This record gives sequence, structure tokens and C-alpha cells, in this order.
Amino acid sequence: MRGLMQEQPLVVTSILEYAAKVHGEQEVVSVSVEGTLERSTYRQVAARAKLAALALKQLGVRPGDRVATLAFNTARHLEAWYAISGIGAVCHTLNPRLFEADLEYIINHAQDSVILADTTFVGLLEALLPRCPSVNHVILLTDERHMPKQCGLDEPLCYEDLLEEEAGNLAGFQWEALDENAACGLCYTSGTTGPPKGVLYSHRSNFLHAFVVVMPDSLDLSSASCVLAVVPMFHANSWGLAHAAPMVGARLVLPGPFLDGASVYKLLEEQKVTHTAAVPTVCLGLLDHMEQQQLRLSSLRLLVVGGAACPRRLIDFFEGQHGVEVRQAWGMTELSPIGTGSTAHLGREALTQLKLKQGRPHVLIDMRIVGDHGRELPWDGKAFGSLQVRGPHTVSKYFNSDAAAADAEGWFDTGDVATIDALGHMQITDRSKDVIKSGGEWISSIEIENVAVGHPAVAEAAVIAIPDTKWGERPLLVVAPKPGQSPTRDQLLEYLEGRIARWWMPDDVVFVKEIPHTATGKISKLTLRKQFGSHRPARSRL
Repeated sequence: MRGLMQEQPLVVTSILEYAAKVHGEQEVVSVSVEGTLERSTYRQVAARAKLAALALKQLGVRPGDRVATLAFNTARHLEAWYAISGIGAVCHTLNPRLFEADLEYIINHAQDSVILADTTFVGLLEALLPRCPSVNHVILLTDERHMPKQCGLDEPLCYEDLLEEEAGNLAGFQWEALDENAACGLCYTSGTTGPPKGVLYSHRSNFLHAFVVVMPDSLDLSSASCVLAVVPMFHANSWGLAHAAPMVGARLVLPGPFLDGASVYKLLEEQKVTHTAAVPTVCLGLLDHMEQQQLRLSSLRLLVVGGAACPRRLIDFFEGQHGVEVRQAWGMTELSPIGTGSTAHLGREALTQLKLKQGRPHVLIDMRIVGDHGRELPWDGKAFGSLQVRGPHTVSKYFNSDAAAADAEGWFDTGDVATIDALGHMQITDRSKDVIKSGGEWISSIEIENVAVGHPAVAEAAVIAIPDTKWGERPLLVVAPKPGQSPTRDQLLEYLEGRIARWWMPDDVVFVKEIPHTATGKISKLTLRKQFGSHRPARSRL
């Protein structure tokens, strides 16, 4: 027997319509790429998104077409997101931090027909577009005053001019009637283990994911919240914030391209931000700026850290010294992206230890770890296995791929190695491609990194495997010291003593000016392995 309730499709434009009707006067604060602070409201964002939708239709965009964006977090980018998906097209966010060759591959693989871009990226587009024949139009997300006077693009269009041309056509506008399973967004993986792969989100998956983001054990958002969306809209769906904030009418602050510590701190304080989410690199930049200038935070209540393991140093600083709750989240592009979050109510040290884990799965994620031959392993906090997930906002198949991304039961292999304890707290110990196997046992490079970065002279640390004739592999610690600091090998190894298992102790320490990162802000261990993979320690520690 079926229930007798209405079957209203879960489409993302209904989120924006709700925000415009119920929270219409709530502010959306945006920093433009030129550096000016611009204020609008959800009502204005919704109206301008409709004008952008009309403009795209005039340019020939039809349902199913891929329309790309190449832009930072601004109100115009937010409008474009909803405009594209609201006419049944697919919003394809391009990550400008990728190599040109990857961007060329992605644009051609997706067959993007239109690109909406910040003026910042005109030079990049000039280099790319001669090799991207599917692109018919480039729209620059600016006004006539800031349009480039001379550039190599073929008749770029001005976003504000296009909206002005449609101003008289808004009466009676209706968003396209769409199936909730229609494609909505497209985001490509960073391609660290092969060509980038496209994850094609549906309206339904993004809608459900937004529910997850606002939940108390996730980002805990409400209409009383003020959210600084540090995570770029071009990376992993902006962690769902572009849908979650309007879903509850939260005040939304968009920082544009300015993510250095000083700029982030200024926005946090001037806009009275209560919630934010960022990768550890940005958080460490904020921490360093605050330490150097001896600054305090007056309004921030919750900081969610994800994208890479959260160093204990961040928890001790923001939570211990500033009273800001720090939560670690884990996810990936294929999960829309949030899969877990770390919340618990325990004593201070026990709670900190749990926060260093990636947290428990939410209600829309089923999770397990498996060993050899796919055998499911126990949740005892000790067994290491390949992490697999499934759920309604988890990928089932990659875009334009013949092969399924998940198995017949829906399990998607994340590529992570993890443990899960009896209460469901998951901890990533390594990526499967980065795992260190010494004498037949696994060593967690991430745990060593987290301890090492607690040393007062260390800015960032990474651990990779180096070959060893006796043990197969041993860990090598790569350290980027803080400016003005010169720690020694012996000082760092002495610091690790007693904080990690003795047989986990790195065989050597090498120092670099800067740890390399991928386009998504994660430590590039591939680069480090190329640089130090043949390193031989002066002496073995075992």
C-alpha cells in the first residue's frame, strides 16, 4: 500500500524560492574579485537568478546542456548556480587551481557549451578555449565598467548587461518543471590517480545533502546563523553550503578570492560570523595571523574542518584558547561531499581524541570497512580496512563512463583505509595509495603527521613510505618549518617519542621550504614520493 501524500519533487530551485519568500530580507554579503564588499538579499539573489536563467535560454541553453562556471565564491556565482540548474541544465564547476591540461580534458569531456567566469580567469580562458570546441559563449561575471578592454576571447558577454536585457521579461517567470532525479550539477575529481572523473549530482541528491549539512550534528545551521562559505563553490559542491544556507535562511558571507588569514579574520569579525568551514591550510593561515597579531574572535561559534585530517594544533588553539567548537568532517566529491562529522559529549581530552577522528556517519550514509576478498571487518577501532559507503547522495556511476562506480549492492570504495570503533567513529588512517606497510603491518601516516604538526617549530608535515630491505617500507617525515624556525631531525624525533608507537617512528626527517599541495588543498604525496621516494636514511631506527 502506497502512502497518500503529495509527490512534490525535491529540486534545488525550491530552496531558493523558499529563502526568497520566507527569509527574503536576509543578507547575502559578497566580496567581489575587485575587492569591494557588496550586499544583497535572498529575494534579490532569487530575482537575479531568474534573469540569468532567461539570459541563458536566450543563448540557446537547453535541458541537459552543461554550463560551466569558473569563479570564486560571490553572489553572481551563487545566482548562476541556481539559474543553470533551474532551467534543467547542468552546472559544471571548474576548479581554476587544476593544471591547464586537466581543465582542457574536463571541459571537453563534459562538452560544456557556455562558461560563466570571473574576469580573473580571462588569461586562462584565452589559453584554453582554442582547444575546447564545444564552448559557444563566455559570460564574464561582472559589469560593463569592469569588462576587459582588450582580450583574446571571441566576443565575451557581460553578465550584468545580459541581466539588464531580460529585466522586462521577468513577469510570469516559472522555473522549469523538473524531475527530482534530473541532473543538476557536475563536479570532477582532482585526477590524482588517473584522468579526472565526473560526478553528476541530481536535484534530489543535492536537496537531501543540504538537509544533512544543516543538521545539529553537522554544521548546525538556522536562520540565526551567519555562515562564511570559505570552501570554494568550484570544489566538492562547496560542501553543500550554497544550498544549505538558503534552506534555513542563514545569513551568507561569500569571501571571493580572498582566503588569506588576514582577510578571513576581517570577514569573521566585521560580519559577525557564527559558523564557517574550511580546509586545514586555510585554518592554519587564520591561526598564524591571529597568533602574530594577538587577535581574538568575538562571534565565531563553530569551525568545521575537512578536506584533510584536522591537526590537533587547530583544536587546541580555536577550542582551547578561543572557545570555538571545532568539528572534523570527512567526505569526498562522490558523496556530495559530506559523509561523517565529529560530535560527542565527553571530558576534554577524551573529546579531543574523538575529534581527531573523522566522526560518525549521518543518517543518509551507510558505511563499512572490508579486508581481503571483501570480508567485512568489525567495528572495534583496531581493524584496518578499505572504507566503503553507500546512500542517496553517493555516486553510482561516473559521467560518460560505461563502468559502474559502485558494486551490485551499491557499495562505493572510497580509496581510504580506515578503522571504525564500536560507537561508529570512523578514522582515516591513509589513502590506499599512500598506505605504509612495514613488516606486514600498517602504519598510519596521518596520525604521525597530526602529532608532528603539534611541534611549535613545525608549520606543516607529511609522511610517505620509503623502501627498506628488511621491513619492506618505512615512514619518512617531511617537514616545512615555521618562518624563522630551524628544528633539527633529532629534536623532531625526540618530540614524537612516546606520542606514537615506537615501531611507527620515522626512519628519517627531511626539511622543505613548503609542502606541495593538490588543486583541492590536500598534501600532494605523489609529488613528495617523486622527490623523496628513493631517500635513504643515514641510519635505521629499528
